[in-house]
Amino acid sequence: MSELVLQIDGIEVTAQEGATILEAAESVGIAIPTLCHHHKLEPYGGCRVCSVEVEANGRTVVVAACTYPAEKNVVVRTKTEKLGRIRKALVEMMMAHAPDSEKLVELAEEYGADKDRFKRNQSFCIHCGLCVRYCNEVKKKNALGFIDRGAKKRICFIPEIAAKECWQCKECFPLCPTSALQAAFVLNESITQPAASAGTCSCGHGTGK
Repeated sequence: MSELVLQIDGIEVTAQEGATILEAAESVGIAIPTLCHHHKLEPYGGCRVCSVEVEANGRTVVVAACTYPAEKNVVVRTKTEKLGRIRKALVEMMMAHAPDSEKLVELAEEYGADKDRFKRNQSFCIHCGLCVRYCNEVKKKNALGFIDRGAKKRICFIPEIAAKECWQCKECFPLCPTSALQAAFVLNESITQPAASAGTCSCGHGTGK
């Protein structure tokens, strides 16, 4: 596989073709914040906290470092005033759902985010998709998925699969950046009240169809 050279925060970085900007940055010890990224999973770009500025041919764009490919001769900036404002706003929106998340509190302190800026909707879920993707991509169990869209989007355990697989596994629990206890609660509710869970699961499982 061929190599390419790009510049990240003033440092010349050699990366393998096909690597993402995040991977290239990590290879030289440049830290970029992430919430939805996991090295075992396919790039997702859900939280956008890893946003960076990429300059090429005189044009600068903001992209998600975890999904954007490293490209020859581009200039990447990971710490700018604009990126600080973006990350601050993103953290503030997520803290409306999980104000006590340790990871979010750390990011809030770093970027000066106000956890009370947005109205509380304490669902504990920030839609990072780590649990869903880990179950599907790594464990191959497909025991949970997203249902609904937008503000109503949430995690749904599939009762008939979860009852057999999840309590013995629970590998997705510690991946949650907000509350593993909430994951346990949702799982328990799905298993103990399958009829109610099935009735709201629009992913096509457990609906009795």
